Amino acid sequence: MTTLTALPPTASASNETPDTLLWQPSTARRERALITAFEAWLARKRGLRFDGYEALWQWSVDEPEAFWSALLAFFDVPMAQAPRRMRSDDPMPATQWFEGARLNLVDTLLRHTPGGTQPQTPAIVFEDESGGAGEISWPELRRQVGALAHTLRTLGVQPGDRVVGYLPNIPQAVVAFLAAASIGAVWALCAPDMGPVSVGDRYRQIEPKVLVAVDGYRYAGKPFDRRAALGDILDQLPTVRHVIWLPCLDPAAAPPAQAQARTVVPWAAAVAGNAPLEPLALAPDHPLWTLYSSGTTGLPKAIVHGHGGVLANSLVAMVLHNDLHPEDRVLWAVNTSWMVWNAHVMGLLGGATIVLYDGCVTGAGSASAEPDWAFLWRLVGRLRVTTFGVGAAIHHACLKAGVVPRQVADLSALHTVCSTGSPLSPEAYRWLYREVKNDFWLNVVSGGTDIAGGFLVGLPTLPVRLGEMQCRALGASVQAWNDAGQPVLDAVGELVCTRPIPSMPLYFWGDTGGTRYKESYFDTFHDAEQRPVWRQGDWLRLVARPEAVGGIIYGRSDATINRQGVRMGTAELYRVVEGLDDVLDSLVVDLEYLGRPSYLALYVQLRAGAMLDEPLRQRIRQALRNALSVRHVPDEILQVPVIPKTVTGKKLELPVKKLLLGHPAGRVLHRDALAQPESIDWFVQFAADYLARTAPQKLPI
Repeated sequence: MTTLTALPPTASASNETPDTLLWQPSTARRERALITAFEAWLARKRGLRFDGYEALWQWSVDEPEAFWSALLAFFDVPMAQAPRRMRSDDPMPATQWFEGARLNLVDTLLRHTPGGTQPQTPAIVFEDESGGAGEISWPELRRQVGALAHTLRTLGVQPGDRVVGYLPNIPQAVVAFLAAASIGAVWALCAPDMGPVSVGDRYRQIEPKVLVAVDGYRYAGKPFDRRAALGDILDQLPTVRHVIWLPCLDPAAAPPAQAQARTVVPWAAAVAGNAPLEPLALAPDHPLWTLYSSGTTGLPKAIVHGHGGVLANSLVAMVLHNDLHPEDRVLWAVNTSWMVWNAHVMGLLGGATIVLYDGCVTGAGSASAEPDWAFLWRLVGRLRVTTFGVGAAIHHACLKAGVVPRQVADLSALHTVCSTGSPLSPEAYRWLYREVKNDFWLNVVSGGTDIAGGFLVGLPTLPVRLGEMQCRALGASVQAWNDAGQPVLDAVGELVCTRPIPSMPLYFWGDTGGTRYKESYFDTFHDAEQRPVWRQGDWLRLVARPEAVGGIIYGRSDATINRQGVRMGTAELYRVVEGLDDVLDSLVVDLEYLGRPSYLALYVQLRAGAMLDEPLRQRIRQALRNALSVRHVPDEILQVPVIPKTVTGKKLELPVKKLLLGHPAGRVLHRDALAQPESIDWFVQFAADYLARTAPQKLPI
């Protein structure tokens, strides 16, 4: 590995320093926090006292058995049988968790009842862009889950069988997941905007028995009938014996012809009745769900997590660190193909109300007009949301659009704003604290589908500093390592986790012998005793602060820019370029390989009416030169119609790079795994033209 040179300081306002504080928690906020209650419980029940968060974090990674035992006891997790021990001594990835226990995630998710642990608030609040809206109480959610679980058993679903969904972000998706999990079936979910190739690539691997599907969905004011795509999906899935049919566009819609060869059960019939919910007590490593890698560049990895690992880690990441209380209303604007949907549902663990929105994030009218980036903020105000989370790209879009949330919505109930998915720029930190409200907690997290949770997280008892995530998650031994495998502070290195955590994957489906799993995370680094260390694939700089060690993510380490032997992350470049008024979005790829000269290409998507003329090109070059370095200045700047991204909002840096290296488009990516499949067309043509003009000239014979 080539040494990663620390990234240069970023440009900042003249009155700011790297220590710029944006928010300090009040005494009341500290006292209310779950982490405060947890520390008090540790002192009272275990005789443990800690001098600040960093000491608590160090204990959690040094004494994992004591920490995870305390966590399960603090949250009073219901179990049919307690574990004999918290963790085996096997090195990653063979570590076993909670051996001997018998439990079911659904028991903890649905234990909240009015008058018990839950006040008179709903379990789910939902709304869609066509005007549909409603609430589901905790008893009604439990009834529906019990009824559907009974239906699945009647259809012959056994523990370990796979139940999959082709569903948008609606309450029925939550019910289907919980019902499947309660009987020990393995769940998987894809959004109906995904095409049949991508869905087939995912579901063929796991051979599902039951498919829960809609006829279509609405987006940006338009209906999308997906019955033809669903028929193609069923053609690829001969193991599907039963279809649970949920018409969303047309109540009278019939399923595609391919479904007629299976048993078709209408959703209304599947959730009718009052069958008691009796979750099956399972081993902690019984598979809960499969999550999938993006699938843009090959067959997506089917990542399997277990009941015990997801339960324990979600209590840490989604409840304790996110500080969720029963009176909270939590809205994450998500697509059901994104792991954050699964994480959002875990908000039920804390007794919070989860708010589901199905539709375009800029509203129903955005197909024929300028995008309304204030739409979600008005939704937050109208539904009295207390915790609001989106991908960083949406925060950046709101900033660029000049949205002032405090002027368009009543945000008096809002106390927490979250961000994930990609690095949040310092400019977005400033915009949020300037334009949302005076006092709220900005909770920026970084983790991954791989662990169904976060590595870098937040706490409402810690200050928020410009451009930094607040702390490392309890129980997660996160470090930044240089190329020699040595931990570094205040320098950029690879994000590693040196000790196991419960929600690391059980395995990849179909990965006999675990070869692909080990190659994905454990081939690069080993500790001093030659035990494998988890490598996440992100550039990380850890920053020691008085209260805790914070962190900054600089982008994916496999999409690094390499200029004259100096390696640089892409996030810093995006921050500068997208800080210009005329630039809505950007993508950069670097080509440096044998036989051809280095070539750094910057692609920009401009706001409506803007043109990439020479003055704008010079402004971009000068901004990069001033804020970063001369090495960051691209060889070519090109205007594109739209920047291609996955359905979870990740830029296609590697697929575009592979196109420019001459790889066939059909092998580089799957179009229907993209948020906008047509967005790649420009790049396919550009790559062909680029390769033609840069190909070595053949000498005449």
